[in-house]
Amino acid sequence: MKSKTKNSIETASTRASLELLYSISRELVANLDLSTVLEHILFLSIKNLGATSGSIIVLGDQGQPINSAVIHAGELFDEDTQRLRFTLDEGLAGWVKRNKKAALVKDTEKDDRWTSRRFSESDKSISKSSVSAPLLVRDHLVGIMTLSHPEPGYFTEDHLDLVQAIADQAGIAVLNGRLYDDSLRTARIMSAIAESSAAINVSLDLEEVIQKILEQTSKALETEAVSLALIESGKERLEFLAATGKGSKEIVGLRIKLGQGVAGWVAQQGESVIVPDAEQDPRFYPSVDDRTGFHTRSIACAPIRSKGEIIGVLEALNPAHPFNDETLRVLEGIGNLAGAAIDHAKLFEQVELEHRRYLELFEASIDPIIITDIEGNIIQANRQAVLFTGYDQDQINEINIHHFHQVNWNTVGQKFENLSETNPLSYESVLHTKDGREVQIEVHIRPININPSKRLQWIVRDITERKELDEMREDFTSMIYHDLRSPLANVSSGLDVLATILPEDGDPTIRSVLDIAIRSTERVHRLASALLDTNRLEAGQHIGNTKPALPADLINESIEIVSPISRQKKQSIQTDIPSRLPQVRVDSDMIKRVIINLLENAIKFSPRESAITANAKRKGNWIQISIEDSGLGIPTEEQDLIFEKFHRSPSTGMGSPKGLGIGLAFCKLAVEGHGGKIWVESNNDAGSRFSFTLPIA
Repeated sequence: MKSKTKNSIETASTRASLELLYSISRELVANLDLSTVLEHILFLSIKNLGATSGSIIVLGDQGQPINSAVIHAGELFDEDTQRLRFTLDEGLAGWVKRNKKAALVKDTEKDDRWTSRRFSESDKSISKSSVSAPLLVRDHLVGIMTLSHPEPGYFTEDHLDLVQAIADQAGIAVLNGRLYDDSLRTARIMSAIAESSAAINVSLDLEEVIQKILEQTSKALETEAVSLALIESGKERLEFLAATGKGSKEIVGLRIKLGQGVAGWVAQQGESVIVPDAEQDPRFYPSVDDRTGFHTRSIACAPIRSKGEIIGVLEALNPAHPFNDETLRVLEGIGNLAGAAIDHAKLFEQVELEHRRYLELFEASIDPIIITDIEGNIIQANRQAVLFTGYDQDQINEINIHHFHQVNWNTVGQKFENLSETNPLSYESVLHTKDGREVQIEVHIRPININPSKRLQWIVRDITERKELDEMREDFTSMIYHDLRSPLANVSSGLDVLATILPEDGDPTIRSVLDIAIRSTERVHRLASALLDTNRLEAGQHIGNTKPALPADLINESIEIVSPISRQKKQSIQTDIPSRLPQVRVDSDMIKRVIINLLENAIKFSPRESAITANAKRKGNWIQISIEDSGLGIPTEEQDLIFEKFHRSPSTGMGSPKGLGIGLAFCKLAVEGHGGKIWVESNNDAGSRFSFTLPIA
């Protein structure tokens, strides 16, 4: 579900980014005046990225500042040349200029690349976040764009990518503005690129985007054919995804090696090229013409770039007028725009695919799933939810989730403040169906973001059978105790009488059998007491009859009881108990049963002739008692479950000792009933150490 939430966030973010890029593209089309373009791009970027200030500095051929736009707190500032030079020499923009790389500064106070600039006397040099990107055209630096925000850490890598994408488009605009006054030819080139940008960015469908690229290229260059190929993921081959002109169907799907043909050479070298006479160029690959029946005379080919990497090539064939430098500028400009457009289309396609998968999983889930707003109004429900509640789809979309069941506000918080996207909360409740039935349910709730509003996802599970099983277990537990109590008391009394009347010098075999019977009876008695105490403690009854007791006495008396069992397996039980430990205030009988239970488990799961250790030590106002064995250990995923009632670990293997799953649950309730806590530390094949704390008297 974490993946669903993430995909939803990415969808909204991608759409917002594309809308910004599209808006900027429109600005490039609508304005040719350089200053106006700079101001509009900067205003749009600041508004959409949440920045408070920003600047675009335009550079000349020698790297000197020739124009700028600076906005702070919504106000446009005029920067003199001296201040611009200072910024380019000392500031973050200077670093970007020297390295021709985008830069993300999460905290300006901690980054040497940042130099404070004051727009008024009231401004102070405070910690903030900044992002800066070079405006590059064919690797030529024509400007630098910088945005700032007063909150450290505000800008992220996604912001950096978006600013770089804006800068890529702004770079073309800046170059267009610089050259506009000098040449109508350059104006026509940039106009064609701007038109291509607007057309390409209209759609987010990959096939449609690629088709628009071909149409705009063919229109701008007036050629017989245009093709587009992308580098495959292994970066060893080019695959032609679309083409126009004669034999275009045979071109689509064609794969060639990088370096093969003019297109393969451009993809490998990353350089644009014009081939006036294809047949005379050694890079020409005639097999393609043989396959398509097309006769190639002249070729212009440019790389398609995205985020600084070559992702494919754009190739134009047989123009109406000879190819020239203007051709490469158009082709490279469209290629740069195409790279971002293709990347965005791919991302959108992936998001849409993930969204469809989410909807399929949503509808195919065996659990009822309901999506609501923060007020509980149902927005969407899957088929299982409709069947489970008895309402049809139209009816359920008009009902509030609170109509079905009582929310556990203690768990989720009065305003759902306890909810987390990473850790769903759950509670038990009763669901009321349309036909009046009451169904025991377990509710799992988590917040999710959808375009981009906050929503709540409710997963409902029918736990009627589990509740009935729990009730049967409780009845069975109560029956065991009550039905065993009277006969057990009679057996114990009878064994005590036999032990009394048996002569001291009597048959040792009879004495041994009698001792075994007495010990077994005591174990059954402890089990019955554990069952009774477990039910009593679960019902919320407090520990009674607590008195001061020495930890050493509790441990030694418990060891004495289990010693006959350990001797049968030739195991030794060692102790490590300081002589002056203070007393604890406990129900001695109950705590001895806790220690006996842990010792019996240690004996049960440890191999023959192994050692078991019992120790005690002081921890502040508590005494910590630990029982350590040398058994197989307990997997990490089992360590929290073993203290649950009726839980039996499946990891012990065939033939391993089994129990009812009562002992450790009783230990946990008994220790916590005294105000302490119990836990286990274990590694596979390295034994386990059970520890618990008791309050000092």
